[in-house]
Amino acid sequence: MTELEAFRAEKDEFFGSHPQSPLTGEQKRNFHGLNYFPENEALCLEVGVDEFPTKEHFEMQTSTGDVQTYEKYGKFKFMVDGIEVELTIYQSEHGFFLPFVDSLAGSETYPAGRYLEPEPLPGGRFLVDFNVAYNPYCAYNEMWSCPITPAENRLKMAVRAGEKLFHN
Repeated sequence: MTELEAFRAEKDEFFGSHPQSPLTGEQKRNFHGLNYFPENEALCLEVGVDEFPTKEHFEMQTSTGDVQTYEKYGKFKFMVDGIEVELTIYQSEHGFFLPFVDSLAGSETYPAGRYLEPEPLPGGRFLVDFNVAYNPYCAYNEMWSCPITPAENRLKMAVRAGEKLFHN
């Protein structure tokens, strides 16, 4: 079993049985695991981030109409299927946050986007592994309040890595 397979198995176990799971009791009874894209090594990236010289506060709307405040930390560029794209990384007191929406939103991925927590590396670089991209809890249960991906992080191409749309 690969490290990613073990991570996914542990996550499925949590979703299916843990009291803190975002799934309702009814959803847990019928739960047989989340849907994932196959591992895509090309989308496990070590990237340099162009840090913004001034950290702007950014109020991100949530699925319940609230706002959460972040700082815009910086941008990074990477290639998807031969096309260069860029995304903004945000920061809060909880760490780094990367919400994004791809062209598969609504068909294969959650319409409001998926999330990552980029891992800082030495030298101003980050590990951004789209294989661990996940759906926000509001994808499973509307009682959760989740940040809505800002327009600047909406991609016109597919990111075939990480978690797929949840089918109950």
